[in-house]
Order: sequence, then structure tokens, then C-alpha cells
Amino acid sequence: MSVSLSIIYLVATIAFILGLKKLGHPATAKNGNIIAATGMGLAIAGTIFIHDLEVPTSIYILIGLAILLGSAIGGWMAIKVKMTKMPELVSLFNGFGGASAALIGLVEFSRNMGDQTQATTVISGIIIGAITFSGSIIAWGKLNGSIKSVIKIPYHNTINNLFLIGIVAFSVFMVTTGVDSQAMIFVVLAAGLMYGILFVLPIGGADMPVVISLLNSLTGIAAAITGILYSNMVMLVGGILVGSAGIILTIAMCKGMNRTLFAVIFGSFGATDSVAGANKTLGTIKKTNPSDAAIMMNYATNVIIVPGYGLAVAQAQHVVHELEELLTKKGVNVKYAIHPVAGRMPGHMNVLLAESNVDYSLLVEMEDINSQFKNTDVVLVVGANDVVNPAAHNDPSSPIYGMPILDVESAKHIIVNKRTMNAGYAGIENELFYNDKTVMLFGDAKDALTSLVNELKNM
Repeated sequence: MSVSLSIIYLVATIAFILGLKKLGHPATAKNGNIIAATGMGLAIAGTIFIHDLEVPTSIYILIGLAILLGSAIGGWMAIKVKMTKMPELVSLFNGFGGASAALIGLVEFSRNMGDQTQATTVISGIIIGAITFSGSIIAWGKLNGSIKSVIKIPYHNTINNLFLIGIVAFSVFMVTTGVDSQAMIFVVLAAGLMYGILFVLPIGGADMPVVISLLNSLTGIAAAITGILYSNMVMLVGGILVGSAGIILTIAMCKGMNRTLFAVIFGSFGATDSVAGANKTLGTIKKTNPSDAAIMMNYATNVIIVPGYGLAVAQAQHVVHELEELLTKKGVNVKYAIHPVAGRMPGHMNVLLAESNVDYSLLVEMEDINSQFKNTDVVLVVGANDVVNPAAHNDPSSPIYGMPILDVESAKHIIVNKRTMNAGYAGIENELFYNDKTVMLFGDAKDALTSLVNELKNM
């Protein structure tokens, strides 16, 4: 490797690390993304133009066309995607990363089967890439509703474990015997694809954010394996960063749901049609209207807004920002309470509110805001469900018991905006809706909040 290429890879690696660090906060996330993308662009350009191999001009043309086509498709998808569809896009892009690793393994198979170390690397890349691709596609289907949230497979844990053991055993056989058979490597590919499907199908929809994070980590591992194969340090470092960040995020997501990774993979949270606590007699609900809700908020001193997936579905982030600004002008202290697993992917609510230019200082994480609810006059819950359900504290029979939640029930008054009384992803009734301090403002979030804003403007 030339000195100039080594320098480019070093700069790219630093850009990855710096970009990843900046992605940790909404205020710097955009710049972090640009920095990391610039580093990747440098790495690609350096790999293509500064190398020791003599490549025909036709190959450069094909590479250029592939980059242009991929950039055009990816850019178009990123621009057109709705905020509610962002988790699906992340899952889809993640799957493409796995597919790339598997395809590279297929291309390099015949050239590396004579060396056991290289053969192990190639086959590992194919298996992990295939699992990531098919698993991500199933996750994508679950998120957009084209695949049922949970598909029950009898004895799925036993089947999956035996299947995985079979894949590993067959791969070990290929490596140790040095078999150079295209048919057999395609069997490994097919087995990896099948395992990815079997792995994700039984997992409940409520666990999809964790699954996406885990699959993202696997994509990083596959990229790192490819970096080993090509002795490409920037690919290796990039893969390690993605893999380790994905694992850290997966653990954080599990902690936010009070679930172990083992329980996510084997427990199918939200998988049952009826769960403990769903049929309890919780009392009656009290309805309100935009006028009464506006009066309550107009005379409040402290208001906390709790955004949830319903806010994203209704594309009401701009209206809720208008509501926040209007209340602030009236002298009301307004904050947003952010639960780590609100929405359909990590940071979903942060990104959603950032799109509407909400001041980042107003976004308060669960650990910091829970102590403030008891001094809050009004809490407005918009489209959130399981993350504010007191059953997590009060009902040991509930599937979400022990899950860290936003302590909304401690506030003096609670307004909950929902379209219907349908249960959340966990499939259980929400005790908060029946609380004596709670009133329900039914309707689409955008319409309901618009009416609320108009009422406030007339006060």
C-alpha cells in the first residue's frame, strides 16, 4: 500500500470516529453525518484511484456507473422518505450492507479456499451478510405492515438453534476439507438467508427497534470481515465502529425496555393476542375537547409534552412546535420528555422534533425529566402508549412490568391525544388512560393539535 493511500485511510478513519461521536447529540448529528460521509468518499476515491493493480478502463466505467446509480437511488429514497418510514429505510439500507458482504464472499470464494484462514473469513462474511440481509428485509416488512407482526413457528427456538449449529458444522467441514464447490457455497448462502428469516419472523413488532440495531451490528461485523479479507484497514475500522456501536445501542435499547437481549431473541415481546392485564376492569375514561384542553394549558405554569409514534404517523411535529412556541410566549415553561424507545427506532423522537426546529435544550431524556413530573401542571401525551403505562410499575403480571417509563401519572393534570383506544405495541390496556387526572383528546394528532393551537390563539 502506498504512503498516500495510507494517509487517506488514516484521514477517513479519523472522520469516521469524529462523525460517530458527533452523531451522539441532535445538535451535532448533521455535521457528524457529513464528516463521516466525507471520510467514506475519500476512502472510496483512494481505493479506486490509488492502488497497485492495473485495471482496464472498462472497470473504471462500471465502477463509476455503479456509484452514480447507487448514489442517485439512495439520495432519492432518503429525500422522499417520510419520518414515519425512517425506521423501515434504516432497516432496508442495513440489509443492503449485508447483501454486499455476502456478494463479496461469493466472488472471493474460489480464490481463497486453499487457505483455511482466508476460507474462514470468506464463509463467515457470506453467512453473516446473508443473515443480515434476509433478517433486515423481514424487519422492514414487519415495520411497514406487509408482514404480520408475529408469525408463530412451533418450537422456533429449538429449530433456529439446530439450524444455526448445522450451518456452523457445514461451514467447518468446508473449511477443513478445502472443498471448492460453487454448489456448496450457494447452499451456505441459502442457509444463511433462511436462518435470517427464521430468526426475525417469530420476534414481536415491539422488539423491532432492538432487532434493527442488532442486525446493524452484524452488518458492521460483516464489513470488518471483508476488511480482513482485503487487508483494507479503513474497511476493517469502519466495520468495527459500526459493529461495536450497534452492540452498545442494542444493549441500551434492551435496558430501556427492561429486557435482556436473550429475551428479545427468544421471548417475542408483544407476540400474544391477549396478555395478562388486558381484560382488567380499569375504570372509565373522561373525554375532553380542544377548547377545554386549551384552557387547562393556558393557565399552566409548567407543561411537558410527551411525543410518541402517533405524532410521527400524523406528521404533527410542526404543529406541536407551534403549540410549544405559543405556550412559551404566554409565559408557560415547556419541555419535551423523550423516552429512549419511543417510536420505531432509537432516537426517532429526537429526529422528528429536530425536523421541526425544536430547540434541542427542550428535549429532556427520561432519567432527567421523571423527577419533574410531580411539579408539572399539565402533561400532554401525543401518540405515546406503552412508554407512559403505569402498569410497568403497578402490575407484576404485565409483560412490561419493570420497564422504565415516563412517570406521567405524577403530574397534576394529564391530557392524552390518541386516535382510538387501541392498545400499543405491547398489546395491553394503558392504566394511565383511566387515571382520575387524565382526560382523553381523541382524534388525529395533527388535527387535534391544530384545533388546540387555534383555541389558544383566541385566549
